[in-house]
Amino acid sequence: MATMNKELIYVGDPQCSWCWGFAPIKSQIEDMCRGRAVLTLVVGGLHADWTEPADAERKGFLRDHWKEVGERTGQPFIYDILDVEGLTYGTEASCRAAVTVRQMEGNDAALQFFTGLQRAYYAESRDVTSNDVLADIAAEFGHDWRAFTELFAAPETGQRTIADFQFAQRLGVTGFPTVLINDEKGYAYLTMGYQPIEQLGHIVEAWLDGKLERG
Repeated sequence: MATMNKELIYVGDPQCSWCWGFAPIKSQIEDMCRGRAVLTLVVGGLHADWTEPADAERKGFLRDHWKEVGERTGQPFIYDILDVEGLTYGTEASCRAAVTVRQMEGNDAALQFFTGLQRAYYAESRDVTSNDVLADIAAEFGHDWRAFTELFAAPETGQRTIADFQFAQRLGVTGFPTVLINDEKGYAYLTMGYQPIEQLGHIVEAWLDGKLERG
């Protein structure tokens, strides 16, 4: 999977609010890794099996939670999506969309598309549980609408998405965003949960320079 000796693994979900808060940090880490390490996207399936419409209590919880994330991270949130009747919070489709682009165009394109899905959901109130909306966003990123739609619906894409969920579980991931390193010493966590770049950046840089002490 990695073409360099060092791999950084980002585990997240397009509909994880803390992952949206982490998006600018992920972008900075991508810049830090360019030419020095592979940054691999793994989708985690935050609420992959959620099919029930969100009730008023759930929507109220989400609104309060998103407000907290926005205040802490400075990321924009628009809450109109919470007014959609019958809104579900299932995240399998948006995760599968990211895997679809990864299959079509590779990991770097999938990382950019992942951020686009987050922005569409949280900052534009677009329903990324809708297959048509997902295909439209893919087209906006320059991916062929028909090719995306066909691959998105293919059984093997669903299987690869589940494989990502299972891989995250095998790594012991229990929260998002999670960043792990994978090198000659094996896997190790850099963070499980949101951390600002002021805390995380110097750790990533030390690892890239081969100066991170590991037990």
